[in-house]
Amino acid sequence: MAEFQPAPPETYAHIDALRREIADLFIVFDTTLDYPEKGYLRFRGRFLRPPAESFDTLRRRFEAHGYTPSVTEEGETVSLIALPVVFTPTNSRWVINLVLYIATILSTLFVGAVYETGDLAFALRHLWLGFPFSFGVLLILTAHEFGHYFAARHHRVPVTLPYFIPMPISLFGTFGAFIRLQGPMNNRRALFDIGAAGPLAGLVFAVPILLYGLATSDIGPIPPNSSFEGNSLLYLLAKLTVFGRILPGGGIDVFMNQAALAGWVGLFVTGLNLLPVGQLDGGHVAYALFGKRARWFYWPVILGLGAITLYSYLRGIFVPTWLLWMFLIGFLGRVHARPLEDVTELDPRRRALAFFTLAVFFLVFVPLPFAGAG
Repeated sequence: MAEFQPAPPETYAHIDALRREIADLFIVFDTTLDYPEKGYLRFRGRFLRPPAESFDTLRRRFEAHGYTPSVTEEGETVSLIALPVVFTPTNSRWVINLVLYIATILSTLFVGAVYETGDLAFALRHLWLGFPFSFGVLLILTAHEFGHYFAARHHRVPVTLPYFIPMPISLFGTFGAFIRLQGPMNNRRALFDIGAAGPLAGLVFAVPILLYGLATSDIGPIPPNSSFEGNSLLYLLAKLTVFGRILPGGGIDVFMNQAALAGWVGLFVTGLNLLPVGQLDGGHVAYALFGKRARWFYWPVILGLGAITLYSYLRGIFVPTWLLWMFLIGFLGRVHARPLEDVTELDPRRRALAFFTLAVFFLVFVPLPFAGAG
């Protein structure tokens, strides 16, 4: 049996120092030392003022002693945990971001040119032909990522510039982009703002690009044994708005030009990001809105994607997209980003916007990304 190792004397000195620092903000009922070898300090009690008003001050005081505060509910009391770490952001190399962005421009130009000409070799020599697709996709993705970026900066969360992922041998020319947060968020309000800002900002550009693309595209008979893009509710409504009819229907569908394809890709990517699980944008929104109850979305999402996969297989239009996502969610979908102060709930305005953001998921999600004409 391992022997109990008492905490070093300086740890108890830190307890006294932190108790003095929080005396005007937090009434301490009792104090415990969690994991003595790591030095986690836990103060149980209650705040004298709303945590949202106190936390910034609390964090500055803790960081002066080499700690970061974390707040959770613990039964009828509040648990204030002093984590023996201070999050210091590292300098990011913007040159890497720029190189990846230029490479993504080239890869989306190539995919757009191939879509326009149907000839790989010709497209490689005439990349400029893919400009409408590349411009549309990158405008949507850039708006999405900088929505996250500026929301993070607004809440003083250290964050890197976006990393774009080029993928010329793919349907979209890119695997999207991501930013890397270099520190935790203070509360659920920051978590929601950062999570929702991306997809909502991208949608602001995706919808006009889609409508313009549809308005300049042709409709006609669907060739036999061909495949066409799947519908989301918003895409279906967009075609109804532009053409005055449900498409595909009666053997007729729209032949998307590059701008319309870019808008469709924007909606598709937004739908993926808004899946309400794990570290995805939708997972951030769900946790900000429902707290720990957000984990209830995990199995419905897994089972829903499984049902779509089975349905597509029975229809003879099997697409492995959702199998891959089921695999990824199975490993990563249970873990949510938790803010340091996990007590304060969303204010009414953010709560309404959070429900709207989750509703957007149902509008833009594409259950069957590709369908066959038969």
